[in-house]
Amino acid sequence: MDLSIASLASNLLAPTILFFILGLVAAIARSDLSIPDGAAKIMSIYLLLAIGFKGGVAVAESGVDSQMIASLGAGAVLSFVLPFIAYWLLRIMTRLDPLNASAVAGHYGSISIVTFVTAVNLLEGRGLGFEGYLVAVAAVMEVPAIMSALWLAARRAGTASSDNSLLRHIIGNGSIVLLIGSFAIGAITGEAGLIELKPFIVVPFTGVLAVFLLDMGLSAGKSLLEHRKDISGGLLAFGCIMPLIGSLFGLAAGVLIGLSTGGIFLMMVLSASASYIAVPAAMRLALPQAKSGIYLSLALGVTFPFNLTLGLPIYFLLANLI
Repeated sequence: MDLSIASLASNLLAPTILFFILGLVAAIARSDLSIPDGAAKIMSIYLLLAIGFKGGVAVAESGVDSQMIASLGAGAVLSFVLPFIAYWLLRIMTRLDPLNASAVAGHYGSISIVTFVTAVNLLEGRGLGFEGYLVAVAAVMEVPAIMSALWLAARRAGTASSDNSLLRHIIGNGSIVLLIGSFAIGAITGEAGLIELKPFIVVPFTGVLAVFLLDMGLSAGKSLLEHRKDISGGLLAFGCIMPLIGSLFGLAAGVLIGLSTGGIFLMMVLSASASYIAVPAAMRLALPQAKSGIYLSLALGVTFPFNLTLGLPIYFLLANLI
């Protein structure tokens, strides 16, 4: 497979990525460009439904095996362990106190579903296959990182909420429910279901993703502008270094499990992600004293753009080299 600079550049120059960059630049330039909140919500629902359903169809075709079970286990372990590495790095590289370091660390074991969807779209655009059950791995990786953050906060900062509302929030998170639910429906209906829904979930997918990433670029740029005083040089560096470290753990897991090249790439993407939806909401409930401007801006304004523009080509190159 071509591993040239031109091959990597084609990832960066994909229309979906360029629309994200457009939104980022527009926000930083303080343009009045915007996407209605309702439209952004509908697009988010569509993308989760489509990616979950297609993943379920892939499992229906291949069946459940030991590799799938190992991947689910690896995802849970990675999600639980990575926040501890993130916490250690934050304490070395920044001046964050234990409470805020714990809150930030929890974001770096959970995942960014939009980054995952973009990576899947890049693979499909290149005609590369991957294990469909990695959609389920993405869902599994949402929760353990939150538990790690709360453990760190309780042990290091001496504070953490054990309110039952946190557990209800995690279990009932709309993104997780839709992702798992559509995955299950795809697994039940199989290829016949895919043929029936193909005009809806296959043909428009890339176009919807492009508009959604435009909106994400706007959100990332606005978050950076609004909270720029909270983001120090050390935090900026952490936001770019931690994804690279996480991706190496994902690479090792993918190789040990025996995933395909596309599967290894997606496992790296999941491990390199930082949540900016599920975990921030959980942190607001469990650690209300932590500064949301720091952890949200770092995940959405630094790590998310880094992964979409530079991270994906790097992970793709490493997966191919292995």
